[in-house]
Amino acid sequence: MHSISISFPPGSAGLESLVTETESCWEILQKETRPIFIYGMGDGAEKIMGVFRQYHITVAGIFASDEFVRGHYFANFKVHKLSEIEELVDDFVIVLAFGTNYANLIQHIRMLSRKHTLYAPDVPVIGEGLFTYQYFLEHLQEFNTVYRMLADEESRKVYLNTIQYKISGKIRYLEPINHDPEEIFRTVLKPTRNECFVDLGAYTGDTIRELLNYTNRKYYSIHAVEPDKKNFKKLERYVENAQLRRISLHHCIAWCRDTELPFRTKAGRQSCLATDGECFPARSVDSFVQNDPVTFLKMDVEGFEREAIWGAFRTIRRRKPKLCVSVYHRNQDLFELPLLVRMIHPDYKFYFRHRLYIPAWDTNLYAIPE
Repeated sequence: MHSISISFPPGSAGLESLVTETESCWEILQKETRPIFIYGMGDGAEKIMGVFRQYHITVAGIFASDEFVRGHYFANFKVHKLSEIEELVDDFVIVLAFGTNYANLIQHIRMLSRKHTLYAPDVPVIGEGLFTYQYFLEHLQEFNTVYRMLADEESRKVYLNTIQYKISGKIRYLEPINHDPEEIFRTVLKPTRNECFVDLGAYTGDTIRELLNYTNRKYYSIHAVEPDKKNFKKLERYVENAQLRRISLHHCIAWCRDTELPFRTKAGRQSCLATDGECFPARSVDSFVQNDPVTFLKMDVEGFEREAIWGAFRTIRRRKPKLCVSVYHRNQDLFELPLLVRMIHPDYKFYFRHRLYIPAWDTNLYAIPE
């Protein structure tokens, strides 16, 4: 494998001079004197409360959207309505504990942030550790390398704002970098009507729908990989109802090689590998596409994009397809995944785009052949 030499423009600014958020939201909350209420329940709230214990941050209570409040308890706290808290407390801090891409709910969250101090802390979907300013400094060289690899100013803005958000938990960094899916297709991916598309993490066919809407249902072939049983059945129904042809459905995990892995289904987007899961087939892209002329490869595989990229090594090397890779599951995804793609094939232009989501989920790397 040949080495890669990367040169930067003389005097080009590094991220160390651009990142202004030097204190994490956890450190700010640690010093907060006002009551702190968590908005939301479930896995996100449990993760945040775990970090609160680590930082000795006190939780004053929990509230949920009105339609979810039924006099029940979560983590030994009675779940309140926001209006109930506002009647009892004059000034308090809100910590958001769930993710959403629903426009009306995001608008509601933005309205709350104008009325109350609000943080939406970044906690990794998978893996350990927190994305703090110290973490950023520890990996400054990698961050700077990726930042200077980016092909346009918008990508650099997305990259910088994502880092600022991840450190601070301030949602104001996300609003200016939201991109419409159609805009991303039109300006970055530019799919043709002859794509050989490989969809890793096909879910129920949402990305396939977006692609076909853009290409007026024209394509060469499709491979769709989805491990979750319920999602896969919905995917099958979609393919049947849409009367799609030249499409291969793979009920397996996307991985670096063909094997079996323990897998636990959650009947949603976050079905995952787990030590207590049942053994399930795992396949590499290279093994099932064989000699297909892959032109477009998308990966959203719940934190195992690194393994999926290795499993597509030969395909990327030989075919140099357009890539769309999720980079929000693990802290290191923002630099590790683009550097891995660059190592496999240096002849790509790299873009970052963020689709509407709080927290910074649905942030993607787009690698486009030069």
